[in-house]
Amino acid sequence: MFDLTFLGTSASVPSAERNHPGLLVEAGSDRILVDCGEGIQRQLLRSGAGFRRLDRLLLTHGHFDHVLGIPGLFSTLRLQQSADTMTIYGGPSTLEVVVRMLAGLWGEGRAPVPLELIPLSAGRVIDAGEFTVNCFRVRHRDTDSFGFSFESRARRHLQPDRLSDLAVPDGPARKTLAEGKPLTLEDGRTIDPEDVLGPPTKRKKLVVVGDTETTEGLSQHVGDADALVIEATFLDRDAEMAFDYGHLTAAKAAALAAASNIKQLILTHISGRYTGDEILAEAKSIFPNSRVAADLDRIVI
Repeated sequence: MFDLTFLGTSASVPSAERNHPGLLVEAGSDRILVDCGEGIQRQLLRSGAGFRRLDRLLLTHGHFDHVLGIPGLFSTLRLQQSADTMTIYGGPSTLEVVVRMLAGLWGEGRAPVPLELIPLSAGRVIDAGEFTVNCFRVRHRDTDSFGFSFESRARRHLQPDRLSDLAVPDGPARKTLAEGKPLTLEDGRTIDPEDVLGPPTKRKKLVVVGDTETTEGLSQHVGDADALVIEATFLDRDAEMAFDYGHLTAAKAAALAAASNIKQLILTHISGRYTGDEILAEAKSIFPNSRVAADLDRIVI
């Protein structure tokens, strides 16, 4: 299960209702921030998420509307005396933007919190045990942009009726079987995990794409996702402008979802030139299970 909190859903110019981009993804005890636009620290407070256990940041690319909130967030973490290392994942040129920004404020090689910088290349980024994160390249103007695919691990649960039939006691014995290990009982019987485990649960897949000028090549990465979060900065009537600025229309985002067996399409990076209803109407005409994210929306996948 993935718990999403939309901290910012605007395009490059924020509005009174929409903050610069930021998305908090929570899975179990793990909390990962995707992008960090200006004002993210206040959005974390407004949402009730706060700053606890916030130690990983995935950056889709290095444009300022996606990274300018980093100095403020780090200053707050320092004042809270956080000793956690903040690990930042981004393309090499994106990390260079971050390094130069921090050096301009605190000096070269210095930052308010301990940092680890991980340059991205396509493939596995994080293996957190209960879920993994892979990244893939995205085309957006002159940036080294990446999208991220979160996928939970398939799990098998113990079947209470089989445990009772085999007289498996509560406690550590059942934990051993749940971990997939055989168990020898006091009466000498050996219980195989296959005798008590149910079928695997279906994996959950969440894909997050930041700014992108095209959907070409994305279907192989977003296919079969339970939810796709992607930009919809323009309407189709302004498709030429969208191309010039390196962004998608709502229609193109919806067409990608329709062609990729997506269960739910969540649109963000909304321009102030349109209403959310206009964006939603265009997307729904192609892919009915679409929604436009608003700041502080919380969605469980």
